[in-house]
Amino acid sequence: MKHPRDRQAVLLLAVNGLFVLASALSGTFLNIYLWKSRQDYLMIAWFSVAQQVALGLTFWIAGKWVKEGNKMNALRLGIAVSGVFYLCILGTGQNAIYYIWPLGLLLGMSLGLFWIAFNVVYFEVTDAKNRDWFNGWVGLLGSMTGIVGPWLSGLLITLMHGDRGYRFIFTLSMVIFACTVVLSFFLKKREASSQYEWLEVVRRLKEVDGSWRTTMGGLVMQGIREGVFSFLIVLLVYSATNQEARLGQFMLITSAVSLLSYWAAGRWFNPNYRSIGMLIGALMMLLVIVPLLWKVNYMTLLILGVGTSIFIPLYMLPAISLSFDLMGVNPQNAEKRVELVVVREFSLVIGRITGLIVFIVVLSMRQDPLTLTLLLLVLGASPIGTWLFMRKMIKARQTTT
Repeated sequence: MKHPRDRQAVLLLAVNGLFVLASALSGTFLNIYLWKSRQDYLMIAWFSVAQQVALGLTFWIAGKWVKEGNKMNALRLGIAVSGVFYLCILGTGQNAIYYIWPLGLLLGMSLGLFWIAFNVVYFEVTDAKNRDWFNGWVGLLGSMTGIVGPWLSGLLITLMHGDRGYRFIFTLSMVIFACTVVLSFFLKKREASSQYEWLEVVRRLKEVDGSWRTTMGGLVMQGIREGVFSFLIVLLVYSATNQEARLGQFMLITSAVSLLSYWAAGRWFNPNYRSIGMLIGALMMLLVIVPLLWKVNYMTLLILGVGTSIFIPLYMLPAISLSFDLMGVNPQNAEKRVELVVVREFSLVIGRITGLIVFIVVLSMRQDPLTLTLLLLVLGASPIGTWLFMRKMIKARQTTT
């Protein structure tokens, strides 16, 4: 018979899997739905800014609720608000473009509530005996939904001829979110922890050893690329093909390659080569953007997508490991895991908003294809900045492990 802790871990996996599935089904095509109403890069960028503002504030404010109150209710509310978001999309229809800010804030709040609660509950329902097993399943479920979800959505939208297909997948996501809320009630209420520190971000910036300061700098640089690439590549692929099914195919191919590359990196990437591996990954992620200088079409975008999927594990794995290793470096940090999750996400959000603001300022002046590609190159170079910030700490940790 399984230990109760294991049963709770399986339930949390199921909740995570359903949440990610619902997000994958609709998330890829949400921006396309808005784009088809008004082909405006700046509108989509402001929608992303609204999400990031709400995400950062929700992580910070909800941190107190998650640490001192009922974190399970925060998890459930995050799922429920995601369902409400898609209900609002269905209700507003083609008029959703006139409510970019409130819709973006609502989506960001839902993601913030869910992920801060999930990250903390994850630490509590797993231990040294089952954490690797849990992480493996989270990665596998995330990869499989990332492969199947967008491909299936693109196929359904194409078969149902546009708006009817979009409404179907948004409704399907809403139903899955509702089922996920019901399932979450089988998770046990978690005990509250110690008092929440509101200004932990400031305290970490002032630390004498500077470990968190340099890590936060690296995370900001990581976010600069993420903020724009998370929506722009999808828009470029759709603009180049004008077919949801081709976009779904693009996501299927790149997600499948990403699954294989993460598996290979996890198996063969020697921790002693984290620093040089991170640099190689960052440089190659920049290099695969270069073909867009000649022509922006499906093939050059596929080179970018597949190339990024191949090399991103070399860059991401050391960056993720460093920040989470610092959370558990001593009992004091472990006790403040909620605040440190907030510190990490806050740094990423600052970077994403910075990248988005640069994108908005540049495209407010010029929107020709060359400017767009050059902007991709500039923002795509930010992972090199992550390496510059983190390289010394990564090397230092290599010598101590």
